[in-house]
Amino acid sequence: MACVERCRCCADSRRHSSILYNILRSEERTASPVGQGPRRGPASRGCPCGSRRRVALKSPQVACKAASAVLVKTLRFVQNVPCFQELPLDEQLLLVRSCWAPLLVLGLAQDRVHFETVESAEPSMLQRILTTRRQGEQPPPREPAPGRPHHGPGTAHPPSAGEIQAIKGFLAKCWSLDISTKEYAYLKGTVLFNPDLPGLQCTGYIEGLQREAQQALNEHVRLIHRGDEARFAKLNVVLSLLRSINANVIAELFFRPIIGAVNMDDMLLEMLCAKL
Repeated sequence: MACVERCRCCADSRRHSSILYNILRSEERTASPVGQGPRRGPASRGCPCGSRRRVALKSPQVACKAASAVLVKTLRFVQNVPCFQELPLDEQLLLVRSCWAPLLVLGLAQDRVHFETVESAEPSMLQRILTTRRQGEQPPPREPAPGRPHHGPGTAHPPSAGEIQAIKGFLAKCWSLDISTKEYAYLKGTVLFNPDLPGLQCTGYIEGLQREAQQALNEHVRLIHRGDEARFAKLNVVLSLLRSINANVIAELFFRPIIGAVNMDDMLLEMLCAKL
């Protein structure tokens, strides 16, 4: 409902841009008295809801290189966790595939990686349908629902401004808290050892590891930040913000510009089995 209310201006704009509306407006301009310009209605205002605009990195080579370095460091961190190495390989892969994106964003925050975006000149749905029909192909499928993974280059699309704002908001939150190296490590441990993933066999063991990471974070905060009783809660808010980060958005933003429509599962498997 909130999205509908927020984007009602877009619907008004579409109604006003219809052929009938333009004809009536042209007749109104013709009939208006001399010296009086046409009245400006809602159609003359730009839509204030820009969260759906598609964007791309302003400097992809710099930002993608930084993100790739963070991904290598993130997987190296995971590999160096002794408890993680004790898990069966299929359990390791399941954990990494589910949490690589939030771990990467935590790494971007820790390394203070800044990036800027520009509006992407993405073709409209009508343009894509006409193009594919000329080429004798099927029309492009609808975009997947938020949070639902997409597969294959045909369904890839540039991230939206709203999705990028969520990432930047998370980074700003981390930087405002001035999170220490140890705190980042405990946060990563909490994210890595997620016992709620379907298909896990060692759920009890993994749940215990996540609990240990949270306890270690709490003890560290109480020892170092004795005057800030709310810091532990603030750090857990950081963890909650990670749920809004879409792995597909991270892959499209930081990896597709340099390596194309790569299968992240295959790349993660290759990197996890390699000695980084």
